[in-house]
This record gives sequence, structure tokens and C-alpha cells, in this order.
Amino acid sequence: MNKTSGLDPTNIRFLRILVTTLTVTMIAGIIIVITLLVIKLQPSKIKIPQEITLPKGTKAISYSQGSDWIAIISSDDRIFIFDSVTGKIRKQIKINTEK
Repeated sequence: MNKTSGLDPTNIRFLRILVTTLTVTMIAGIIIVITLLVIKLQPSKIKIPQEITLPKGTKAISYSQGSDWIAIISSDDRIFIFDSVTGKIRKQIKINTEK
């Protein structure tokens, strides 16, 4: 045993195992982060029309989307359901509120 270093071969072996484990863990973590970023940053496969025309005087306050439709809620308590491919109104629903 070397008296000047203060480390015996058992401690050196243990430190090598710790450093190797840390290196493998960091490499795996970087690979996971890169994979998740690639998955998250892929473009959406849902088609959205370039333009949707609301009736005159209507102001949109909320938006929702399904697989083949888009819903827009207006400030005058109406829901407009649009086709996501054509952008045409499928249905209009008036919300009755008690006052």
C-alpha cells in the first residue's frame, strides 16, 4: 500500500466503478433527452385549414380541435363546428344562458 496517496486498491476499484456508472448514466440520459425532443418537435399530423371565416360581428374567444373538426366559441355564446379540411361550417350551436 502506498502511504502517500492514502488509497488502497479496493478504494481505487470502487471509484472506477462509480465513475463508469456515472458515465453510462449520463450517456443514457442524454440519449433519452434527445429522443424526447425529437418526438416532441415533430410537426403535427392534424390538418388545419389556412383560413376560417366567422360570421360578421363574431369574435372568437376559445378554440378546440378534434380529429376532423374545429370548434370555435364566440363571444355571443355560440359554438361553430368547422370541417378541419375544408374550413366550412358543419354546425352552429346557440348556448342559452339563464340571466
